[in-house]
Amino acid sequence: MSQTSRVPLAIQSIKSIPPEFKFTDNPTPDFMEKHGNDKEGSTDVIVSNNPEDGAIGRKVSEELQDCTRDMYFINEDSPYGEKTISLESRSSIGDEEVESVPLPLPSISKSSRESRWSDTTSYASKKKLQSWFQLPNGNWELGNIISTTGTESVISLSEGKVLKVKSESLVPANPDILDGVDDLMQLSYLNEPSVLYNLQRRYNQNMIYTKAGPVLVAVNPFKKVPLYGNDYIEAYKRKAIESPHVYAIAHMAIREMIRDEVNQSIIISGESGAGKTETAKIAMQYLAALCGGSGIEYEILKTNPVLEAFGNAKTLRNDNSSRFGKLIEIHFSETGKISGANIQTCKFTTESRVVQCNEGERSYHIFYQLCAGAPPSLREKLNLLNVEDYKYLRQSNCYSITGVNDAEEFCIVMEALDVVHIGKEDQENVFAMLAAVLWFGNISFTVVDNENHVQVIEDEALFTVAKLIGCDIGDLKITLSTRKMKVGNDNIVQKLTLSQAIDARDAMAKSIYACLFDWIIEQINKSLAVGKRRTGRSISILDIYGFESFDRNSFEQFCINYANERLQQHFNRHLFKLEQEEYIQDGIDWAKVEFEDNQDCLNLFEKKPLGLLSLLDEESTFPNGTDLTFANKLKQHLSSNSSFRGERGKAFTVCHYAGEVTYDTTGFLEKNRDLLHVNCIQLLSSCTCHLPQIFASNMLTQSEKPIVGPLHKSGGADSQKLSVATKFKSQLFLLMQRLESTTPHFIRCIKPNNLQSPGLYEQGLVLQQLKCCGVLEVVRISRSGFPTRMSHQKFARRYGFLLLENAASQDPLSVSVAILQQFNILPEMYQVGYTKLFFRTGQIGVLEDTRNRTLHGILRVQSCFRGHQARCYIKEVRRGITTLQSFIRGQNTRNKYAASLQRHRAAVLIQKKMKAVFVRNRMKSTIEAAIVIQSIIRGWLVRRCSGDLGSSKSATMETNDSDQVLVKSSFLAELQRRVLKAEAALREKEEENDILHQRLQQYENRWSEYELKMKSMEEVWQKQMRSLQSSLSIAKKSLAIDDYERNSDASVNASDERDYSWDVGNNHRRQESNGARSMSAGLSVISRLAEEFEQRSQVFGDDAKFLVEVKSGQVEASLNPDQELRRLKQMFEAWKKDYGARLRETKVILHKLGSEGGVDKVKKWWGRRNSTRIN
Repeated sequence: MSQTSRVPLAIQSIKSIPPEFKFTDNPTPDFMEKHGNDKEGSTDVIVSNNPEDGAIGRKVSEELQDCTRDMYFINEDSPYGEKTISLESRSSIGDEEVESVPLPLPSISKSSRESRWSDTTSYASKKKLQSWFQLPNGNWELGNIISTTGTESVISLSEGKVLKVKSESLVPANPDILDGVDDLMQLSYLNEPSVLYNLQRRYNQNMIYTKAGPVLVAVNPFKKVPLYGNDYIEAYKRKAIESPHVYAIAHMAIREMIRDEVNQSIIISGESGAGKTETAKIAMQYLAALCGGSGIEYEILKTNPVLEAFGNAKTLRNDNSSRFGKLIEIHFSETGKISGANIQTCKFTTESRVVQCNEGERSYHIFYQLCAGAPPSLREKLNLLNVEDYKYLRQSNCYSITGVNDAEEFCIVMEALDVVHIGKEDQENVFAMLAAVLWFGNISFTVVDNENHVQVIEDEALFTVAKLIGCDIGDLKITLSTRKMKVGNDNIVQKLTLSQAIDARDAMAKSIYACLFDWIIEQINKSLAVGKRRTGRSISILDIYGFESFDRNSFEQFCINYANERLQQHFNRHLFKLEQEEYIQDGIDWAKVEFEDNQDCLNLFEKKPLGLLSLLDEESTFPNGTDLTFANKLKQHLSSNSSFRGERGKAFTVCHYAGEVTYDTTGFLEKNRDLLHVNCIQLLSSCTCHLPQIFASNMLTQSEKPIVGPLHKSGGADSQKLSVATKFKSQLFLLMQRLESTTPHFIRCIKPNNLQSPGLYEQGLVLQQLKCCGVLEVVRISRSGFPTRMSHQKFARRYGFLLLENAASQDPLSVSVAILQQFNILPEMYQVGYTKLFFRTGQIGVLEDTRNRTLHGILRVQSCFRGHQARCYIKEVRRGITTLQSFIRGQNTRNKYAASLQRHRAAVLIQKKMKAVFVRNRMKSTIEAAIVIQSIIRGWLVRRCSGDLGSSKSATMETNDSDQVLVKSSFLAELQRRVLKAEAALREKEEENDILHQRLQQYENRWSEYELKMKSMEEVWQKQMRSLQSSLSIAKKSLAIDDYERNSDASVNASDERDYSWDVGNNHRRQESNGARSMSAGLSVISRLAEEFEQRSQVFGDDAKFLVEVKSGQVEASLNPDQELRRLKQMFEAWKKDYGARLRETKVILHKLGSEGGVDKVKKWWGRRNSTRIN
């Protein structure tokens, strides 16, 4: 690694051809005529830079071969090696090994880098037709070489002006075909004017993106260009466009993250006004459009207005300058969708902008947006004034930005705060803190004694601040005008001078704003991480300040440039150092390329104990330390360092990678110290508002370190927080640690002019930024190296299927070599290392295109085959469906026919039945009519016969009245006995019924608790009731039949008795027959009543016993015992009432019969018997 001195930023002549670059022959006249046209006249030529990029170098090489067939060149001192190369042998190499390398602008003191690029001795052949010539103003102009004599050449410029210049001052130009190429690596001559001209040509055509090897160069157009939107996003997603773009970088990051399963990062750098913030937003928009869908991407995009409002400000160079660095880490789910994000910031003394702004600049946007866009209710609550009424805002005399409406921006910020889930109450508290910061600047002091001690003036500003932060007015006055110190065991209250009080006031305002900014970042991170599942895969977008060099550079530029040195080392490490170290470790044949390393400059900043940061922290702890003593200490300890140079007074110069920068140490110590005293933190912790309490808690929990050296008079504490530089260094190390674990993609933003004017291209400014970013060095290294590499296993696994022969049994290295040989990749285009294959630019693209075409063909074949299979399957399914449909339709037809046949048979059967019914009815009517006729005839015949018999018997009975036999008294006694027995049995049954009734009452009391359980069975019991009723009706019919039979028996008995009476006496047969018939009828009634009583008693007893068994669970039955018991009771009561009534009627009839007929008959019987005896 070469250790070289740095080059100043002065712009002088550039010499970029190696000293011994000689031609051994003259070019032909045809070549002179072919390239004799002015380059400026060919600006209408537009080169297609998509698929034909790799062919451009071959076209140029073939053109040179035709013109210089036998020409050789000798490159003796080239950094690519000392060897003679024939142009005929370079047809396969292209431009990779024949290139001029960029030159940083020379300075007064020659550096190794300048000497390396200024080795441009006069052309021996002097046959370069077009060359670049540097004008006195530093710009480059293209001219045609008219003639060459010795060391001088005559050139013709575009305006017709002819100059005689030294040949060594001319720089070769590229052929017309390479004008406006989209990759600087395609240029045959990679010198500064060629790069500047190529960028300018593309810039004038609104093609603001250009590749420089692995780096994307973005030139700020300062206007809207038609390169964005959904159409372009879709085109880059489908790879329909191959031109350089931020979309292409973002797409590459997504593809590599998914393919390699490695976290990616997009590092965007550039100076203020170069378009870093807009570029970061464009990259985030592409990621959200490509990987969105969960809704979180909208929240991520909405963080931009909030971060810009609180972290960006208007500067002299940029209307929307980011005053902090931010790393947005976007996380992805397993499906490749955005699942969350995390924002990490890197800030230092940007809070100083809160209390101090330079002329023509503004403080942070949010202050002006709040004053312009706050609604009336909020303005009244916060006691907001106009912008010009606040001291912090009016000191720069700049209140607005052209083309920006702060009121509308405030509405956008409030909407964004809602999207990132910061509630309305928290928003009001945030605005209250902002208003408090503004009112802090209006707090004034008055001197109270000769020692310049002060006290706070009680005015509107003081009362408003106390109200907004929620503290006591007295405590606020004491905190701003005094300071407590602990000396030994005693606490001393020290009054502050006017300058100390102002510093304390400003420190408190800056601390509140810094803590507020950190709190907002914390809330945003919580919102973006809630409920998000991470897979460990992420893409980080870094938007950070670029290298700055002003006429007067202060502590802010010191920190910014230190951060850029660290980023530049990261840049070098990935593109230079690690690449070359990997070449060496893998043992490939490669000529080492020298590049400039900035490790010495980083050691100057970070070395302990004699580094810039260490000495700054040490001097900040001394009570008597001043900016001058700090500068002298630096000169004393660092004068031997090659990257440091002491200047007169308080200044010193650092040789950065981008150039030398002179810093003025005025204010260094003050800005590095943490001026916020512990009294201020205690005041914030005592506030009633919760935000100041959170701020105080965060400040108290920060790590502290003991003060090295005597007690600081103004501090008065025995410990202090970390210095601003130390905090910034720790933040920067955390940032770099996160970036080191990712695969970086670099975007270098270039500002074409300082006026922010579209279309204006300042060559000197652009060249300075290209050198600061190391773009030219990157292209040179990439062209001479092997930017693409892949392990043997991965290469064989990815491209092994392209082999014509099966190589599954071979090792990965053999498979890889076979692939390279099959595709005729030239040995010069790749190197085989121990573990990896290394390819030059564009070579892997050939294999990737072949792989994609092969896979596409395979997919086409598979799709056709699968389509054929699907069609065959569909045909088979259709045939099966047709067969199944035929079966189903046949079955349906058969079912319909069977149903129709069944209906026909049913109709026939119904007709038959109906006809039979009609015939039976007619037969029945005929039979009934015949029976009626028969009965009438038979009745007539019986009456006819009965009339004759009655007339003959009447005479006989008149003569034999005395012979009638009376009914025996024993028969009446028997009847009475049976009645009494029935009554006794009835009474006994009634007693038993009463006992059963009592038992039933007891069971009812026990059963009442089961009634609810039995309600569900009520319907079942109703069915049982209907069946019981039908059973009872059947029983009634059977009882009626029994009555009829008993009546028949009674009539038979009566006839026997009549026969008996006829035997006793023929004279009294009619009377005895009538009496016997009456007695027999009464006996039959009594018998039926007794039989009915027995049957009903048995039935009621069995039913009651059955219900008791069901109720007690002995017998299972689907009926409701309670309901059935009630119904049985009702039936028993009704039967009892009916039976009693019938029994009483029977007793009355029997009693009447016994009292009337019985006595008379007995008397007659006894009279007849006595008369017979007498006779």
